[in-house]
Amino acid sequence: MTGFHCRSAFISDVHLGTPDCKAAYLLHFLRRLRCEKLYLVGDIIDVEALSRRRWWHPSHSAVIAQVLALARRGVEVVYIPGNHDAPLRGLHGQCVGGVRIALDAVHVAADGRRYRVSHGDEFDPARIGRRWMLLGEAMHRLVCWSNRRLHAWRQRLALPYLPLSIILKSRIGKALAYIRAYEQRVADDARERGFDGHICGHIHFGHVRELGGVLYLNDGDWVEHCTVLVEDGAGAMELLHWSEHATALGRASRERVWPSPAAVLPLAPLGAAHRRGEADALHRTA
Repeated sequence: MTGFHCRSAFISDVHLGTPDCKAAYLLHFLRRLRCEKLYLVGDIIDVEALSRRRWWHPSHSAVIAQVLALARRGVEVVYIPGNHDAPLRGLHGQCVGGVRIALDAVHVAADGRRYRVSHGDEFDPARIGRRWMLLGEAMHRLVCWSNRRLHAWRQRLALPYLPLSIILKSRIGKALAYIRAYEQRVADDARERGFDGHICGHIHFGHVRELGGVLYLNDGDWVEHCTVLVEDGAGAMELLHWSEHATALGRASRERVWPSPAAVLPLAPLGAAHRRGEADALHRTA
């Protein structure tokens, strides 16, 4: 099996225990992952959804088993619970199955840059909370349900994954305005704390962006866009979409920040997977 080599990987918003979770794609990635550190940046197991409705697929158990297997192989695995798996925050400071549970973390990249890592729900404005799309929870569930049905239909036709919900977010003015304001709050906090950047998830919108000299790095999700943030051996950070084809969406090194603009983000997985030499950027070795 071909391995995917990187120094660190950051994954969030998997939402195991919900039908919207794209566990098969994540499992495909995890089975190829060869890294030193793996950060699980919140909302991995959707405890909130499971408390309302008991639903579980065997592939979700396989994802957990693969994470534990990585920990047994010596990968440093850090689990930072989010708002949907908040009960696990009570276990912070403990190690479960080789996985360390923490409220947040400081990641020092290979190039010396320091990043605060947290789920990101602490940056929600009190008046909105997790209803960040401004369309309400019911509308968001409808969009995710439509995304799931479209995905099943395209799979039957052997068509690549199309992130319908991300496309909609990219074209709804109020949703984009919320995302931009959220990104600014995260970057401002990182700057005030003296970090070079902040790595988070939460809003299901992966992005690589520089804001006033601070890097905002959102690793996205495995419900709507199937993205992971990875660090290479030189300390560069790269946002990848992972489904039928691995596609680079953004990259930040000391020399250059290649952002993932909203206009390109939802369409990138449909483009050529090897555009701009991405075969090299993915750092694959046999």
